[in-house]
Amino acid sequence: MWLHARRSWNVSANKSRILNKQFSRLGILFVISAPSGAGKTTLVDALKQTGEFVYSVSCTTRPPREGEIEGVDYFFLSNAQFVERMNAGEFLEYAQVHGHYYGTWRDNVVSNLKDGRDVLIDIDTQGAANVRTYQDEFIRQALADVFIMPPNLEELRRRLTKRGTETTEEIERRLGRAGQEMKRWKDYRYTIISRSSEEDLQKFRHIVEAERYLSRRLIEN
Repeated sequence: MWLHARRSWNVSANKSRILNKQFSRLGILFVISAPSGAGKTTLVDALKQTGEFVYSVSCTTRPPREGEIEGVDYFFLSNAQFVERMNAGEFLEYAQVHGHYYGTWRDNVVSNLKDGRDVLIDIDTQGAANVRTYQDEFIRQALADVFIMPPNLEELRRRLTKRGTETTEEIERRLGRAGQEMKRWKDYRYTIISRSSEEDLQKFRHIVEAERYLSRRLIEN
């Protein structure tokens, strides 16, 4: 099933590679990172609905949560399957978080970028660092990484508590990790100070527009 889902990534993708008779451009790799509860999921969901991006569905070895759909939320792999694909070099990036592996398929990201489609990836700071230092210059040139910064840890605690999906122990563990992740904001090209979901989306849209106008992204036909 997950192989079929991989092939259907680009159904709603932006196909505006040809800008006019003179110029075209390659796709942009938008990477979004944020501590858990900072509003990243809400932002990504809103961006998916625009149809402007190919959303890269991550792989994970963690069990599916209630309501999650294979190939839509994640590709769910066993540890053995993940390690096999990791050793075969199939991942653009991978990381172990809270005892589970997460990773991004490489081939579909590259093929969509080369076709002029903008790709959206939702990964943690460790995964973003791996993409930033990826050996392929093509990937590094395509990258536009964005960090969503919560106002402070107390606000983050309030948001995590409000959503009611974690125990107190899990919230404390996530806050501890969030504190470390928030120190990495300077590694990113852009940082959005999260306020409301509407403001976060508007700020991200400005980033997208700026990246699409970069002269270095244009190709003369």
